[in-house]
Amino acid sequence: MILQTLSTVALMHWIILLTPGANFFLVSQLAASGQRRTALQASLGICTVTLVWASLAVLGIGWVFHTYPWLRIAMQLGGGGYLLWLAWKLWPSAVPAGQTETAAPLRFSGWQAYRTGFLTNILNPKTALFFGSVFATALPHQPPVWLIACAVLLAWANAMTWHIFISLAFSQTLIQRWYARSAIQMTRLAALVIGGFGIKLLWTSLAWFTGG
Repeated sequence: MILQTLSTVALMHWIILLTPGANFFLVSQLAASGQRRTALQASLGICTVTLVWASLAVLGIGWVFHTYPWLRIAMQLGGGGYLLWLAWKLWPSAVPAGQTETAAPLRFSGWQAYRTGFLTNILNPKTALFFGSVFATALPHQPPVWLIACAVLLAWANAMTWHIFISLAFSQTLIQRWYARSAIQMTRLAALVIGGFGIKLLWTSLAWFTGG
């Protein structure tokens, strides 16, 4: 029963992790541009939020969002606006061809990278709703505290493993050489994708106001 429970949590979480999103593009962009340490620090910020949302899901944050939908919508509006701001910062960092030989990637200090990763993830309440549904599906009725703790820590470990892998994989020499040849296109692709997720959050929030 214990193995089945944790396996279900891990499987459902990995399906989400392997689907590229704003977190993936942020970390891979930093790593491929030669900022492996910064990518790892952004990953730590992202995974801190995984721990927070998973813990809050156990405490019933999904019920709070269901009871007070305006709170979730407010966070989604903030998250959408933040992702659009991040995309706007990324776009001009890709200097047009003819001005310089390569793009000038967006640079973060260690704290800025951690904060960016943290905010990118914390401002998307759908993460909390995901964990709430996963735990409701996988955990038995009235699970012991230690099993809940294991499920939360498993989610955190999954996220750490995946984002560290992205940071290390995209910081390899071959990847960086490829990135150097197409830095402008890749930077702008990351900006478009991250901005797209921001627009999606805003659109979902506005649809709630209009009853759509």
